[in-house]
Amino acid sequence: MKLYIKNMVCIRCIMTVRAELEKLKVSNIQVELGKAEFKESLTQLQLDMLNAGLIEAGLELIEDKNIKIIKDIKRAINELINFPEDNQKINLSEFITEKLQCNYPNASKLFSKSEGISIEKYYIIERVEAVKKMHIQEGLSLTEISYRLKYSSVSHLSNQFKDVTGLNASNFKEIWINKRLSPSKI
Repeated sequence: MKLYIKNMVCIRCIMTVRAELEKLKVSNIQVELGKAEFKESLTQLQLDMLNAGLIEAGLELIEDKNIKIIKDIKRAINELINFPEDNQKINLSEFITEKLQCNYPNASKLFSKSEGISIEKYYIIERVEAVKKMHIQEGLSLTEISYRLKYSSVSHLSNQFKDVTGLNASNFKEIWINKRLSPSKI
């Protein structure tokens, strides 16, 4: 894995980066000004921990441009789901294009290659997660949820819910109540 780090200017910076990586049990580290290389891959949690340690020392990871685009797409989708009233009847591809000022087909290919699912499928899955929370935790009816999340109909919401979870909303809620699982675990 190769990481790029900004604000590295001296040997002490190199030692700091090496020490932070060693805290994460990374071995065979090659560090030079501006970058670190090693064989292992780091999880997002490890990257976050590394970046937190680097920031304390006045350094910071430079994100890969593609990773940033993917994070921006996910952030935009969450905004579209969580604040649907701000985005009246807007097409997903138009919303992503407008929000990120990017070419949607290229962003879509990048997202699919990285995440293993299309932007549209990711959007549907995240939307169903929001439905689960509203239905279980807030006790809203499917009619209220379909209105809030700008579904075209309750039927459309129900079909997507069943496609993603394998259960209809009533069965899902019944199972959740009986088992008291968190909505994302079902």
